[in-house]
Amino acid sequence: MLTDNNKIFHRKKILTIFLICAGVFLLLFGRLVYLCVWRAEHYSALATALHERERSIKAARGRILDRNGTVLADNRTVCTVSVIHNQLEDPEQVIEILSRELELTEDYVRKRVEKYSSMERIKSNVDKELGDRIREYDLAGVKVDEDYKRYYPYDELASKVLGFTGGDNQGIIGLEVVYDEYLQGEAGKILTMTDAKGIEVESAGERRLEPVSGQDLCISLDMNIQSYATQLANQAMATKQADSVSILVMNPQNGEILAMVNVPEFDLNNPYELPEGTPENISGEETQNILNGIWRNGCINDTYEPGSTFKIITAAAGLEAGVVTPESGFSCPGFVIVDDRTIHCHKRAGHGSQDFTHAMMNSCNPALITVGLRIGLDSYYDYFEKFGLKTKTGVDLPGEAGTIMHKKEGMGNVELATVAFGQSFQITPIQLLTTVSSIINGGRRITPHFGVQTLDAQGSVAQRFEYPVSADIVSEETSATMREILEMVVQEGSGANGKVEGFRIGGKTATSQTLPRGSGRYIASFIGFAPADSPQVIAIAIVNNPQGVYYGSQVAAPIIRQLYENILPYLGIE
Repeated sequence: MLTDNNKIFHRKKILTIFLICAGVFLLLFGRLVYLCVWRAEHYSALATALHERERSIKAARGRILDRNGTVLADNRTVCTVSVIHNQLEDPEQVIEILSRELELTEDYVRKRVEKYSSMERIKSNVDKELGDRIREYDLAGVKVDEDYKRYYPYDELASKVLGFTGGDNQGIIGLEVVYDEYLQGEAGKILTMTDAKGIEVESAGERRLEPVSGQDLCISLDMNIQSYATQLANQAMATKQADSVSILVMNPQNGEILAMVNVPEFDLNNPYELPEGTPENISGEETQNILNGIWRNGCINDTYEPGSTFKIITAAAGLEAGVVTPESGFSCPGFVIVDDRTIHCHKRAGHGSQDFTHAMMNSCNPALITVGLRIGLDSYYDYFEKFGLKTKTGVDLPGEAGTIMHKKEGMGNVELATVAFGQSFQITPIQLLTTVSSIINGGRRITPHFGVQTLDAQGSVAQRFEYPVSADIVSEETSATMREILEMVVQEGSGANGKVEGFRIGGKTATSQTLPRGSGRYIASFIGFAPADSPQVIAIAIVNNPQGVYYGSQVAAPIIRQLYENILPYLGIE
């Protein structure tokens, strides 16, 4: 029989257990309320994600527009065909139809249809008409999603500038890769509800997260100038049977590039096409090397000996250093002896007595060598660096090459002499044009570029690009003197074939021999700018290995003359 103390003990024990159970119940109830009320959206999203199948929707890539708004790179609607293994009802029918319509082998399609995965892509970049036809078969488990493919309305125009995109619409070369972050946009999603077996629940429908289109890129290139420059380059390559021709046109005041031509160009809509006559059994590595050569942009990726166009830099350095004036006298017997080396002038008979202006007009090697030696090795090397020739220009294209120059400690008088008239070192065309621009524009080192700004979907400016400018490369006085001298070179000197009736043109020709010397291979070039007193446009033409007559004055200067005859009125330059 229980005593009163035992009864009290048991009551306390029962009460304690009851309170503990009640407390646990309240905690569980509170947790349930918390999960059902405050965390409802979170767990609902997790449940939805568990049963939703996701398909990506590519964003429309931003267009590339020239300075006048002409579309140079656009998009075409294409389709991507995929299969979902769990939703297939008649795999054999799917294999037969897709292999026939998409012109794929049955083995290729079968491997993807029978592969157990959430989704397997069969083919992308399918023409929309064909995609619509496959959609009409209404095959269970087959998805046809609309997609975008890059399209270039002008095919080869500015191919090595614009570049192209890969299968996933990412930039591969050119501006397409440099400005990829602005152009690519943000992909969207198609979300489809499925059951536990992964089969689509038809009554649930689909949810779409719409993609965000990329920004349009506005560039400084002018399609009309580019087109005409390309025509001239192709004409020169054909008539002179040259290996290649490059033409570069720029505003020397701000670095905006109006045209950049490198012929032969390639078809942007078919960039992997190999040249005619390419052997069929070459390796993948050989194929890639051929393609890399086709895509190579000679204006920025390749270096060359500039020859006499570099005399502009030597002359500017001499004027800055005070070792020469336009009236300084020189005597040219046709050669000059530097240490133990005899270096000839292009005119073996010599130019006789002449002032410095006429030495530049005659493109006299001994005179420019004398100027270089007067400056001295240390000072000349300092000017070389001050002018920016030891650093890259910063142009907004990939793969810019640097200047190949002697190390200072490895230079002697002979090396200084050859550099002074443009031999024994190499630079890129874009570097030469940029440096000459800084000499004729008042002494400001500008950054050559294409990118101007990006536009959002509403056409408003989203990003405006700015580029560094370095001042005091040369004095305004030296710049003015160089403009006058180079105008005389075209008016009455070796650059006379670059003269344009009714316009003031300044410039300099060059004829350089490629290595090894005596190979019989030359590079003809000409730099010209207008108007000579206040330059608004500067251009260079480079003809690589012309056959027959190979002098820059007869091969390259007429190219720039014809270019300017057309584009100076177009640009409104009087």
